[in-house]
Amino acid sequence: MTLLHPLGLLGLLAIPVLVLIYIIKSKYTEQVISSTYLWTLSERFLKRKNPVSRLTGIISLILQILAVIFISIALAHPVFTLPGKANDYCFILDGSGSMNVVQSGKTRFESGKDYISGVISSAADGSTFTLITTGNTTDVVLRQTDDKKAALRGLAGTEAAFVSSDFTQAIAVAQNFFDENPACKFYLVTDKNYEIIENAELINVAESVSNYAVSDVNYAFGANGGAVVTGKAFSYGGDASITVRLFVDDGAAAVDSVSLELVRYEGKEFKLECERDDFASLRVEIAQDDDLPLDNKVVMYNARSDAQYKSLIISETPFFLNSALASMGNLQREIVSPDKYNEDMKGYGLYVFENCTPEKMPQDGAVWFINPDKGVDGAGFSRRDTEALSGTVELELNSSTASRVRNLLKGTVKGDATSVKEYVKCGLYRSFITLMSCNGDSVVFAGSNAYGNREVVFAFDMHKSDFALSYNGRVLMHNLIDYTFPVLVDGENAYCGDAISVNVLANCTGIRVETPSGKSEYLDTSDAVSEYELTEVGEYVITATVGNNRQSAKVYSQLPVAERITSVTEASFIISGVPSTQKRDGRYEDLLYAFIILAVIVVADWMVYCYEQYQLR
Repeated sequence: MTLLHPLGLLGLLAIPVLVLIYIIKSKYTEQVISSTYLWTLSERFLKRKNPVSRLTGIISLILQILAVIFISIALAHPVFTLPGKANDYCFILDGSGSMNVVQSGKTRFESGKDYISGVISSAADGSTFTLITTGNTTDVVLRQTDDKKAALRGLAGTEAAFVSSDFTQAIAVAQNFFDENPACKFYLVTDKNYEIIENAELINVAESVSNYAVSDVNYAFGANGGAVVTGKAFSYGGDASITVRLFVDDGAAAVDSVSLELVRYEGKEFKLECERDDFASLRVEIAQDDDLPLDNKVVMYNARSDAQYKSLIISETPFFLNSALASMGNLQREIVSPDKYNEDMKGYGLYVFENCTPEKMPQDGAVWFINPDKGVDGAGFSRRDTEALSGTVELELNSSTASRVRNLLKGTVKGDATSVKEYVKCGLYRSFITLMSCNGDSVVFAGSNAYGNREVVFAFDMHKSDFALSYNGRVLMHNLIDYTFPVLVDGENAYCGDAISVNVLANCTGIRVETPSGKSEYLDTSDAVSEYELTEVGEYVITATVGNNRQSAKVYSQLPVAERITSVTEASFIISGVPSTQKRDGRYEDLLYAFIILAVIVVADWMVYCYEQYQLR
């Protein structure tokens, strides 16, 4: 036995005080009587009828001493060691997206927490508890704590994530615990089955449920106006009949719908049509309810619904440039010759200088230079000389895996023969990135100029190159137009666990992301592109502060496809090693019985006191 608070035994010093009080206490009380005869007769009667009356004083003293002893022991908090009666527990709790399935009135994650809570509550005192959760990250929530209340509080604070996660890192953490303590009991709490499981007890909280889902949803503008939405619908619980509906903006009435007969696990394509092309958002939704509503809806946003773009082309031969920019439907184009251009021409989102260079850089829009004849202050390059080639030389694509390079070269292929006959040697400033090079020199590069506006440089004459006719040339031109007029967020069909690219617009001073749960986060704006990882299902609102204005974009994050299947069998969950049967020592520290005995002693002492008072009457 050990005492948690040994100083509590100082209360035993009260015992000699009680004895001293008992010794010096007067045994006589003054009574007024009418006759000594009656008093003598009363004494004889009491002595004959109540022989225990002489013991009441000593009994009261004994009871008070016992009360002091039990109070002191309670204050000292004794703990009794129970050899080999406790265990070490390690729980691995699955927090992936499928654990949000609702069954029997609660989610699978809540059912898993209830099971772990039951094990903790019923475990012998002295047991230790470790909790590992998977989700957005693998976290050790509890580490060998022997405090049951603290363990239950830590468990209560855990929440299921929405991403697709595996147990690779969790197994590594559990293996470390096993290596330290082979007697530890491991519980894997999940909604998945395993063909092979070693040194852990599988607790499968899954029940048979229904789940429908829409996937691969996209839209395209129709040839005659309006939009066409396509996608696939799935049923993962069994064959089903469902209806898929299309809503425009925040409308309560569907503009189109289709009924589908689904075979389990087999996707069925659908097509829905919207007559409008000025929409801000399209929402595709399954009409029927199921046990996992997180994957029944997808929202798509028209990022350029309110955008207007104006460009000014300064060129003597603008045919190619005019055609390339015309591929962007909402881009207005004006053309002037170099001798007609002046600095008072302002208000354009893009200025394109072909075979010429202005005396002063435009400051209110993006700038493209094509075969620049000189440098200009504020630009991202310096011009050296012209490199004439003996023949046509193929341009090389940048092979970097950096996200900025990947985004700008998206869709290009290495086998395409894009070549030039001559080019301008340039020096690059301001962290410009090279997209195409020739003989080690940058010939196509992009970045931001001194005024915070995006800048693209083609260091060759397009009329002396097959760039305009090559596949990579057309793809790169389209990518650079998107780069020049960036929306805040690129891409569609975002899923939890994905990292989206957020474009840092010119003169942007801050970007805030508001998550579906209402949390706010701020992104780094020091680079042209900032990445943000999606961890929740629902609508993200991204707001950029540009000067005195704010520009917003929305992204709908979907549940990962892997988490939509509600009944899964994995290959194995293995914790290697030979387990031990040795248990740890338990403990007993429940003072309830001590307090019951103390209460009995106090009641008995009070009864003796009352008896004494009654006898003195």
